[in-house]
Amino acid sequence: MNRKLVENADALLAKEKGTVFKDPGGKISFCLVYPNTYHVGMSNLGFQGLYGLLNRREDVVCERAFLPDDADIAEYRRTATPVFSLENKRPLTSFDIVAFSLSFENDYPNIFRILSLSKIPFRTDGRGDYHPLIIAGGVAVSFNPEPVALALDLVFIGEAEEAVGEFIELYKQSGDKDGVRRKALQLEGVYVPSEYEIAYLEDGTILRRTTKEGVPGCIQKRTVKDLSLAPLNTSVITAETEFSGMYLVEIMRGCPWNCRFCLVGNFFGPLRKKGVSQVREEIEEGKKVSEKIGIIGPSLSDYPNIGEILCIEGVQFSITSLRASGRSAELIGLLKGHKSVSIAPEAGTERLRSVINKQVTEQDIVTTAGLLFDCGIETLRLYFMIGLPTETEEDIEGIIDLVGKVRALSKKTGIVLSVSTFVPKPFTPFQWHPMERLDSAKKKIRQIKKSLEPKGIKVFHDVPKYAHMQGLFSLGDRRIFLVIERMVETDDWRTACAEAGIDPDFYVFRKKLFDETLPWDFIDIGVPKEKIWEEYSKAIKST
Repeated sequence: MNRKLVENADALLAKEKGTVFKDPGGKISFCLVYPNTYHVGMSNLGFQGLYGLLNRREDVVCERAFLPDDADIAEYRRTATPVFSLENKRPLTSFDIVAFSLSFENDYPNIFRILSLSKIPFRTDGRGDYHPLIIAGGVAVSFNPEPVALALDLVFIGEAEEAVGEFIELYKQSGDKDGVRRKALQLEGVYVPSEYEIAYLEDGTILRRTTKEGVPGCIQKRTVKDLSLAPLNTSVITAETEFSGMYLVEIMRGCPWNCRFCLVGNFFGPLRKKGVSQVREEIEEGKKVSEKIGIIGPSLSDYPNIGEILCIEGVQFSITSLRASGRSAELIGLLKGHKSVSIAPEAGTERLRSVINKQVTEQDIVTTAGLLFDCGIETLRLYFMIGLPTETEEDIEGIIDLVGKVRALSKKTGIVLSVSTFVPKPFTPFQWHPMERLDSAKKKIRQIKKSLEPKGIKVFHDVPKYAHMQGLFSLGDRRIFLVIERMVETDDWRTACAEAGIDPDFYVFRKKLFDETLPWDFIDIGVPKEKIWEEYSKAIKST
């Protein structure tokens, strides 16, 4: 191992509390890999929770690895150093199982960068029994694993806390990798891509998916019914994360509001809430390592006992984005010294908020902002999207007008606007809808910035061309693998598409038909496709 790279890893470990060191002898060895930097990966609750869940087992040793920082990648390549685990500095090839945690589609190229540095072939059919089993789970591959399917021996579809334990028991009973894959077909929520073949029509759409004998044609999304049975909480405390030494406690999963653009309500339902006693117990556990506790949930003002939780003594609480409501302002009043709050109007007019089923009014937004200002917050963050279905020039002007009304309520409170480009997601009613073209998206962002920044409002926005890349990876099929593997050396995804013979417009800017087979149609989330289409039709007709 390169001395400088090992020292960098040790410097990160020295700042951690809760790191697990195990003797790997006689145990199944996992390397849990986050395909982004340490800072990003260690800020992810799912990654943190799975690390703790695996290491609580006596028959497993789980270590961590990450995409090297930009400054380090050149050193890895210069010295031919493979990506190695933090805990015991073992290369990925020495593990039984390499498990990628995939939360964001734009991290897909990083999977291949890590495999390349590790000298592991990209495709499952190019690896031998001496290579580790490559598996994956997480939000991104749960709703559409197809763009990276050819690289993965198996994929956990949905919530993996319970399925992972079942998989470990199965793994112990299996011989070679083929045996593991065959047995894994028995597990609910586990997808084995090599057992499926895809045929395409001349127009590029999917003709059919065929399976080998005894292979299920449909994969049921896995859902954890009781969140208290396998809680995902922070395992390792470190200042080197987005939350800087904070212990995270999840109290809800799913969302009651079902906004038509959002995965949380449409894919990760049903809504589940932990009992107050369980939440208290987890907070008390967190207090042993940090006085800062972050409460995680999609719509915290809908948790019936949230006020009681926030009154627990001896804790500095932080909460995620709030819904625009008077109850949200009441919660902020309980968080003494809370300086920054986020709310997400998403759209600038009542008409467009109705299209996306965002059930808040302009009065809700303005009133909530005023109550938050009265609580003494220093910064209000407002989240909007551009490029939503049926959006017009009036809707962009609506963002400007609405933010202006909020600005008029307080001259001293900082207002930060975050503007993102709408990306259609599988299993949402807008999965059939095309994205906004690049020139139009850029124009709308310029218009918002030009109108609001002179009023002392900071405007941050994504880069539309990378939103389009996310759209390609979100909506793509197995042919997109050809693009991603070409991105090991470049971020120029459009050049990679050209080299792979892929037209990105086919995936990103084409309005899809109801009766065509979508790449993710083999996943069963418990909601009929007809019902999702009905919601889409309702949204479009509401204009």
